[in-house]
This record gives sequence, C-alpha cells and structure tokens, in this order.
Amino acid sequence: MFARMSRYIGRVARGAKLEDVHRFRTNSRRIEALVAELVPENGNKKKLLKLLAKLRKRAGRVRDLDVQLVFLKNLRVPDRQNHRAQLLELLAEEHGRRSKKLAKSFSPETVRELRKRLRRILLEIELNGVDPLKLAFSRLPKPGPGPMTEKTLHACRIAAKQSRYLAELATQSEQAKAFVEELKRAQDEVGEWHDVLKLQQRAENLFGTVHDSALVAALQNISRARFRRAVTAMTAVLADLSARQLKASSSVGRKSASPEPAAQSAA
Repeated sequence: MFARMSRYIGRVARGAKLEDVHRFRTNSRRIEALVAELVPENGNKKKLLKLLAKLRKRAGRVRDLDVQLVFLKNLRVPDRQNHRAQLLELLAEEHGRRSKKLAKSFSPETVRELRKRLRRILLEIELNGVDPLKLAFSRLPKPGPGPMTEKTLHACRIAAKQSRYLAELATQSEQAKAFVEELKRAQDEVGEWHDVLKLQQRAENLFGTVHDSALVAALQNISRARFRRAVTAMTAVLADLSARQLKASSSVGRKSASPEPAAQSAA
C-alpha cells in the first residue's frame, strides 16, 4: 500500500491524469484510516494526516469535476435553454484551474516531505494483537432508527470506507474479502448518487429551480432515483454485516462457555 502510494505521488506530481488522481485520493483515505487507528499520537502522525488531508481534498475536487464532466457529456436531455452547454463550459474551465493548482501542490519539497513522513509512519504502525476484521466490524456506521436522510447516507458512506480499509488488512481471510466486497458495492451506489447531487446543486445555483431549468429538473429526477437505490443498498449491507457480526459473537460466546460443563463432568 505504501509503495503504491509513493508511485501515485510521483505520477500526480508529473501531471494530473484522472486515474492517477483517483488512485492517489483513495490510497490517501486508506492510509489516513490505518494511521488514525494503528499509530500512537505523535508529531509525525499529526503532520502526515494534515498534509494528506490537504492534498486529498485538492485531488478530490479534480476527480469530482472529471466525473461530472463525463456524466454531463453523456446526459441526453432537452436543452433549449442551453444550460447543459453552459455548465459544461464552466466545469471545464474550473477543471483546468484546479488541475494546475493540484500540480503545483505537489512541489518537489512537498513530495519529499510526504514520502519521508510515510516511511516513518510505516515503522510506527502497531498491528500486534489487533484483529483487523473485528476492528472493522466495530467501526461500521450505525444510522439509527427512522428513514435515512441525505446527510446520514453521506456520513454512512464515509464511515463505511474507514471500516472497509481496516478489513482490507486481513488479506488472507475469506470473511474479510466478502466484507470488503459487500461494502464496496454499497459505497459505489452511494457515490453515484452523491456525484449527481453535487452536480444538481451546482446547476441550481446557476439556473434556479426545476421550474426554471430543464437541466435542473432532469438532474433532480436522476438524483432522487439514485438516492433511493443507494439507501436500499447501504441499509441492506449494514443489516447483513451487523447480523453476521452478532452471529460470530454468539458463536465465540458458546465456544468460551463450553469448557465449563466439561470441567464439571471431569470433576
């Protein structure tokens, strides 16, 4: 993971290609999650997390614009008001500005510092006695009773990512692999909804409500449909994983209790 991260740092520093920006961003989140959980508090940890968060957010803005541009180019809606073309032009201009800003953020000095702090943090990770899958289960989001809102769904997605990255440490476990795959499918559904929601909000700021813009109306319809699908996916996977965790806990409890009758019998 850390070796991959070093490669993506170099690639993004040379030029903000979509795939490299996306990989840097996702690997940044992985490392942030692991460092937050498995490294004791110290100066290097604090500075690394701060630097990673700054660069990840800038990479995230470029990635979001890439996704929105592709989606909007492929969107087929009546556009007599020319809103789709106007928004495409604005997004393309912003993408150019943010790509340049991202490239400047990866100066030779910043790249050296980031790699140095990553090498240090690798030596500080403490996995002794840690069960990654058990820790991942404990970090699963708990949305609570009542219908899921846009805010809680987005929060669930972020928390679920942290949980999934921890489970990825249990590389030899089939249970961990299933855990990761289930969470990823639900997160992808939520991500697709969130991308359209951000685009819808951008269009609303520019063109007004659904009564003012056919583009806004189309984006709102797509966003609502994806929201319902995302809620269904996230709710189902969290319920399934929670039930699995409960079953595993019950099984462990039965095993730990079993020697007592045997001991009584032997006595």
